[in-house]
Amino acid sequence: MFLRYTKQLDLPTAESAIPGRDTEMPVAAKHTVLGTPLRGPWPAGLEVAYFGMGCFWGAERIFWRIPGVYSTAVGYQGGFTKNPTYEETCSGGTGHTEAVQVVYDPAKVSYETLLKAFWENHDPAQGMRQGNDVGTQYRSAIYTTTPAQATAAESSREAFAPVVRNSGRGEITTQIAPAGPFYYAEDYHQQYLSDAKNPGGYCNHGPNGMTCPIGVAQVPDAR
Repeated sequence: MFLRYTKQLDLPTAESAIPGRDTEMPVAAKHTVLGTPLRGPWPAGLEVAYFGMGCFWGAERIFWRIPGVYSTAVGYQGGFTKNPTYEETCSGGTGHTEAVQVVYDPAKVSYETLLKAFWENHDPAQGMRQGNDVGTQYRSAIYTTTPAQATAAESSREAFAPVVRNSGRGEITTQIAPAGPFYYAEDYHQQYLSDAKNPGGYCNHGPNGMTCPIGVAQVPDAR
């Protein structure tokens, strides 16, 4: 058994978090939509970015549609528990948020374009929730893998903050931090909204009506 938190909006400490396990979550070898590997090592020249923006089903679909993205996967990040399950993460006892791993070719798509897709397709001012999805696992986050990503992420937040504030939403609550371990979610979560799995499944992501003054125009709405 594991501890269930009665306060869904409270993060555990390293000492109180669910212990976890050494066994990694098994996932398919190939991306359901892109046909590329789901796990690394990645081809030379590619970079990795991580985003948390609520339920990871719809968030992942946003990124796999962007030209220049090589692979995506969903998982758990930003907490303490090693190789958590979905149920453990949703309990609030791991400290993780639902995250999307985005492997991209910087020669074909800029990190700023990924940031633009992130900022414009969820509400980054909701704290420990996203719409009707409430809990620490739904918090907004950017986990960076290079100093350049960290600089770009911070700059984008500063540029977008007045837009969010002027919309009446208040202050951005998005966490920006260096990426820690990314733990793959169960295989049935991977590319959940693909045509091969659940094309009409639950998704609470889409344009939020705000424009982030970085990157390029809105990404194509095509699979």
